[in-house]
Amino acid sequence: MAINLRRIRHAKKITQEELAESAGLSARYVGAIERADVSASVSVLGRIAEALHVDPADLIHRSAPKAPAGSL
Repeated sequence: MAINLRRIRHAKKITQEELAESAGLSARYVGAIERADVSASVSVLGRIAEALHVDPADLIHRSAPKAPAGSL
């Protein structure tokens, strides 16, 4: 979740502080989630997703590993 959260937040050009305010969380807590220092509860996940205007699954979806260049 930490990687997806950071990637989505950066893509939307939102600071941790802005996200925290929109989600009703502290900026320190958002930073801890992004660093994977803490795990977010389902309710916090929903609040973050709503603040980012994304589906909660977008935050927890595991990306498939990329194939090495030149392999097919």
